[in-house]
Amino acid sequence: MGQVSTIGLDIAKHVFQAHGADASGHVVFRKKITRAKLIAFMASQPPCLVALEACGGAHYWAREITQLGHTVRLIPPAYVKPFVKRHKNDAADAEAICEAAQRPNMRYVAVKDEEQQARTVVFRARDLLVQQRTQLINALRGHLTEYGWIVPKGPAHVARLIAWIEDPASQLPESARAVFKVLIDSLKVVDTQIAGLDAEIARRSREDPVARRLMTIPGIGPLTATAITALAPPPETFRKGRDFAAWLGLTPLQKSTGGKQRLGAISKMGERTLRRLLIIGSSAVVHQACKRGAPAGSWLAQMLARKPRMLVTVALANKIARVVWALLAKGEVYRAPVAAA
Repeated sequence: MGQVSTIGLDIAKHVFQAHGADASGHVVFRKKITRAKLIAFMASQPPCLVALEACGGAHYWAREITQLGHTVRLIPPAYVKPFVKRHKNDAADAEAICEAAQRPNMRYVAVKDEEQQARTVVFRARDLLVQQRTQLINALRGHLTEYGWIVPKGPAHVARLIAWIEDPASQLPESARAVFKVLIDSLKVVDTQIAGLDAEIARRSREDPVARRLMTIPGIGPLTATAITALAPPPETFRKGRDFAAWLGLTPLQKSTGGKQRLGAISKMGERTLRRLLIIGSSAVVHQACKRGAPAGSWLAQMLARKPRMLVTVALANKIARVVWALLAKGEVYRAPVAAA
């Protein structure tokens, strides 16, 4: 048994589990460590490779442990799971993390600094407020259904519900009307907060030169461009644009065997916020192409002529993702392709 060269660290709220191994993979120590003693323990270890699962709090601990002179790697939990031998517990998880980190072809997650994590807060907060707005709208629609008032889905039709509730001539019990007004007031507050976050995102997109270059791509607006700069890892993390699209989950899920290629739906891996925004942007481009017509001979026109609309939308999102990676990696500006004659 030699000196520890790799430490697998299973992090938690209060009690952490560490698994140390030497260069040959033999166990050096297995140790439970409280949160208050973790930094002191890691400082006492010789500089080595420390591996963690990329979960909540992992980026914070990666930054702290890096300052002690260690090399820190974050591993996606899905890549750690195959190394868990039998039962699921903290010791087995730490050992699996240590073994996964010793694989030469293991893929890692880039460690984010504090500023990068701060830029993501606005999108997480906006998503939460949008979900709350949807809940409030659905509550209004559901309750008013009991009184025979039906409107289509979506925020655009809420004004009709509010007007009917506030109309004194509407046949609505006063006891129910008072409760509905509470929901309406909450909805107005959430709408104001979402508008404030949208204004902040638009301001950031104007001030960021990378976001301005991304907005030259059709289908990418201020929200998507700012989200890419905040949520996407550095472009050098990926070898090519296809790897970036696969990380976003925009490539088909393969179940091929025996030399037969079987492709399914998109894998939906990676950052779901970016994937959703890219699909929304591509759907807008496809909608305009169906409404006004795509340029003759263009890739989009050929795809719409022989493929279903939703399939074309996802394929265009994949194409946009590759263009995004190219712009980020090469520092260039988007140039529209010339349609074939």
